[in-house]
Amino acid sequence: MRRYGKNTDEDDIRSRPNRKGNRPRTHIRPKHEDAAEGMVLTVDRGRLTCLVEDRLVHAMKARELGRKAAVVGDIVAIVGDLSGKKDTLARIVRIADRTSVLRRTADDDDPYERVVVANAHQLAIVTALADPEPRPRLIDRCLVAAYDAGLSPLLVLTKSDLASPDKLLELYGHIDIPYVVTSREELETGGAADRVREHLASKVTAFVGHSGVGKTTLVNALVPEDRRRTTGHVNAVTGRGRHTTTSALALPLADSDGGWVVDTPGIRSFGLAHIDPSRVINAFPDLVPGTEGCPRACSHDERECALDQWVEDGHADPARLYSLRRLLSTRERREGD
Repeated sequence: MRRYGKNTDEDDIRSRPNRKGNRPRTHIRPKHEDAAEGMVLTVDRGRLTCLVEDRLVHAMKARELGRKAAVVGDIVAIVGDLSGKKDTLARIVRIADRTSVLRRTADDDDPYERVVVANAHQLAIVTALADPEPRPRLIDRCLVAAYDAGLSPLLVLTKSDLASPDKLLELYGHIDIPYVVTSREELETGGAADRVREHLASKVTAFVGHSGVGKTTLVNALVPEDRRRTTGHVNAVTGRGRHTTTSALALPLADSDGGWVVDTPGIRSFGLAHIDPSRVINAFPDLVPGTEGCPRACSHDERECALDQWVEDGHADPARLYSLRRLLSTRERREGD
């Protein structure tokens, strides 16, 4: 059944009214070639806050991007209202190629990858020397993810007034990893922030750490004007900290020649389901030379593995080999499921 006659004109066609406002509906869309470049600072339930020049612009992902998601650290092309005024919303139409991607999974059995940050240069692993107790295997897992993503690691050891860092530093003494040791008093006076800041100039650095280690306190000291979150406390019974950061947030460092800090939520685990087991050894550079005598396709957890003799000869700490094999055995159990 025909709704209109043969000779219709514009007056014959019914137009759908715009029920949400007074502005007329339009199909005109901003041109992609007019897009401005921005950096994603944080993501909250599909809304992205981006830095465009010196303005904070709220945006959503354009439908044509499909399932491709923008994450903190991404360089994006944005169209629409870029004024940054209240109640304005722009659109992200392109995501630039990433120079690095730091990923993690909830555990080694979880196939779903979570991108922590894009385009970072460095991973600062924040660990308390006490309250809560240090977790070397969590540090090793972070190192695996950092090396796999092409990031340089930085160890930040907090609460040195409660325990000595010597034992932990001895464990990583064969690895050329820069480190900073801080105390609670230094965090309060700003001395710790000054020494950490020396490693952050001209770099995008993601900060990760177990809840309660003082990560957000350190970030607040590095970027004192950001006070949107309060620090938490450690549960005296479980030794676990309360989560005080709920989403990743990129913050610019003052007087740092373009340095950025990315504060991330506190983690209880760092799954490596996305990393090929054959690449795990790259996180243990003190053990890599010992693999030259290994048989082909060695799993590094068998009788013929040359790493046992390498460690026995005093070239590496036995705890490092134990940590490597613990990670590998966890991965093997996952693949065998």
